[in-house]
Amino acid sequence: MKPGIHAALGVALLLALGGHAALAQGAVGGNPLAPANAYVNAPHDWQMWLPKPGSPMEARIDWLMRYVLWIMAAVVGFVGLLLAWVIYRYRAHKNPIPSQTTHNTLIEVIWIVVPTLILAAIIVPSIDLIYYEADTHNPYMTVTVTGHQWYWEYNYNAVPGLDYSSYMIPDDKIKSGEIRRLSVDHPMVLPVGKKIRFVITSGDVLHGFYLPSLGVQKYAIPGTTLTSWTIIPKAGTYYGQCNQICGMDHDAMPIEIKAVPLADYLAWTKMARAQYTENDVPAAPLSSPMPVNQFADAAR
Repeated sequence: MKPGIHAALGVALLLALGGHAALAQGAVGGNPLAPANAYVNAPHDWQMWLPKPGSPMEARIDWLMRYVLWIMAAVVGFVGLLLAWVIYRYRAHKNPIPSQTTHNTLIEVIWIVVPTLILAAIIVPSIDLIYYEADTHNPYMTVTVTGHQWYWEYNYNAVPGLDYSSYMIPDDKIKSGEIRRLSVDHPMVLPVGKKIRFVITSGDVLHGFYLPSLGVQKYAIPGTTLTSWTIIPKAGTYYGQCNQICGMDHDAMPIEIKAVPLADYLAWTKMARAQYTENDVPAAPLSSPMPVNQFADAAR
């Protein structure tokens, strides 16, 4: 790669980091008491791997993925070498009269025992992870998440009256430091280091509550509640999306989470109870000429 290209990539990286820092400097949910968060966990251009784990659960998921990937690579590599050896060693030119040998006991034992051991090596940590993900007991707090066409509603069960909606910031209103198609008007604010339980449902159609860097992925199903949880050890901003095709503005349902120290979270709840009200349905859809009344009916 030419030096000029290296320099251009370096400048682009610095600009991206600068944009993330600018985003972090804004007050959390409009709360002047919240500290600036320098850490932003967001997707970036040319990303080739999973997002950096932002929770213990995602760290375990990432470890299991890498663990299984190495096992898969070893199996594929061994089978490839074995095929190459068989093609070379037993080609017709070298073996004009094919062997009639069958039922090699040793080989049959090996191809039963070895795959069984490989499956056991994968199943044991997988089951451990499943039980870990399902442990929603003893949370510090619970947030009921409801998916709507096309926004999210957050109800803080332990904070009476704190129930608000979160809409994506339209492309033509994005400010410096905000991230297109990911930044929202009212992010979810959570305390750092506390176990947070999510109760997830939908008010209309199937949605997907997906937080890749926190290891959370659950369907939002009308008339049904599913649970998940997370712990965020590091203060900062985290992003997710609806990952189920839920209608024409499916791409307009980002999830933005601000993780702040507990004292700042408690201060934010007081501010939010005083200032937040459950948002009305927007006067017009983000990307459709549907009449206002039809949009409102669809969102209900």
